[in-house]
Amino acid sequence: MRLARRATKISPSPTLSIDARAKELAAAGEKIINFGVGEPDFDTPEHIKAAAIEAMARGMTRYTPVPGTLELRQTICAKLLRENGLSYSPGEIVVSCGAKHSLYNALQVLVDEGDEVIVPAPYWVSYIEQVKLAGAEPVVVATRPENDFKLTPAELAAVLTPRTRLLILNSPSNPTGSVYTAAELQALAAVVVEADIWVLSDEIYEKLIYDGAKHVSIASLGPEVKARTVVVNGVSKAYAMTGWRIGYAAAPAEVAKAMADLQSHSTSNPTSIAQAAAVAALNGPQEPVSAMVAAFAARREYILERLTALPGVRCRRPAGAFYVFPDVSAYFGRSFKGRVVESATDLAALLLEEAKVAVVPGAAFGDDRFLRFSYATSRENIAAGMDRLAAVLASFA
Repeated sequence: MRLARRATKISPSPTLSIDARAKELAAAGEKIINFGVGEPDFDTPEHIKAAAIEAMARGMTRYTPVPGTLELRQTICAKLLRENGLSYSPGEIVVSCGAKHSLYNALQVLVDEGDEVIVPAPYWVSYIEQVKLAGAEPVVVATRPENDFKLTPAELAAVLTPRTRLLILNSPSNPTGSVYTAAELQALAAVVVEADIWVLSDEIYEKLIYDGAKHVSIASLGPEVKARTVVVNGVSKAYAMTGWRIGYAAAPAEVAKAMADLQSHSTSNPTSIAQAAAVAALNGPQEPVSAMVAAFAARREYILERLTALPGVRCRRPAGAFYVFPDVSAYFGRSFKGRVVESATDLAALLLEEAKVAVVPGAAFGDDRFLRFSYATSRENIAAGMDRLAAVLASFA
């Protein structure tokens, strides 16, 4: 059997693979503390579920327009204007089967074979694979912990070439939790406009921010950069709707049309019932979001306290999302029960086997000095997981 070349170049998602392995061990009777998956542990708010039930009752069970119902696209336009200062028409909105699908569609219509796409590291795991699937070449730019893992204008300008087509930005960031300020984005926008490249702005964690941080969309910083930006968002993280699979993109009309045309030959429309639920999420009460953010903020404080108390572990304070990204390189070259650890990948494997704690190694995000912990789990799980981690690290020789 011969597979297409593009299929042989795809790497599976490390986060989903680790989550699957952790669930296998749990099914076999092991008590696993899972810090691996990027999914809120809260249930979808009741008013959103009720909207889905009502949609089924009134027969909203057929195909919708490929880019989404007019009602949902109008709702998204209103949300973008109200919360982000962005003015779009329904014809510039494409609703897809999750934000990951929106990102995929955007890359497929914007980049060609041989184009270069700039990806700041640490990066979300699927960016690299999606760039490669589009035939383009990912240009990874390592950011610095001392700069809060944020790309600077100088770092961006240094990697521009005639083949540069697009920059991927993610704020708040997975895995680092970094949040770009308006001034930082404005400086990057100046480079983008001067170079005449696209920006793919992944804003899926925009509502999960702390310490008074403010989410700013780079597209809101002027008409020139907006004309070069595809904004991607969705309802998965903010409304605990990961399984509903609704994401969306806002883009110039020509790009939006191309994305909808592409989608018409892959998934067609996203689920009709989930679209009705998304309208309720965006239009309805926002108190459940505030309550979830408050819970995440408290968990963030606790996990930071526990991690920074561990000898040799360094962890900066994330301003958004629900991840911490500690540097564990102080343990490289040391051993546990005769087993030498040379990387975060080694340490993650050891923790899953010996401590029954699932974490994602930094190699998945472009820097194998780090581990990613999701604190989208209960305080009790965090406490138990930190106890197990401390016990393993204390036994290193």
